[in-house]
Amino acid sequence: MKRYLILIFWSISFPVFSQEIESIKLADFQKILQSPNEKVLVINFWATWCAPCIKELPLLEKLHRENPNAQVLLVSMDYDLDPDIEKVVRFQNRKKLQAKILFLTENDPNAWIDKIDKRWSGALPTTLVINTKTKKRELVQGELAEGQLEELIKKINN
Repeated sequence: MKRYLILIFWSISFPVFSQEIESIKLADFQKILQSPNEKVLVINFWATWCAPCIKELPLLEKLHRENPNAQVLLVSMDYDLDPDIEKVVRFQNRKKLQAKILFLTENDPNAWIDKIDKRWSGALPTTLVINTKTKKRELVQGELAEGQLEELIKKINN
């Protein structure tokens, strides 16, 4: 009986905060990049094994919570090294991530990275900010600094 009470208490105390992670191929992801959107797209390419990626996630989560004019997409680049999406799901639950996560199911990133943005070297983390109405884009390779996302959004909206 105690075991069941502990299990019930644990599940009430630690609810799952995440939403479902969507597996996506490059062609479908490119459609997202090109589709008109009323919101600014803030797309962060990251991996569970990347320390700078993990360090900047709170900035992206804050933007997701506080800016209704931005759509934050966290694109997991874990597939090439470990195609097990459950690892990313566990990470999402542990970090209580609320922004939408896409699990990009493509091998050999060097073969397709330039199809997302020709300026991207493949470095992680990388953040792409797009105003789909004006087609303005900003790319940041490396860890974001506090306030940098807001400046990028302001820049592509002018």
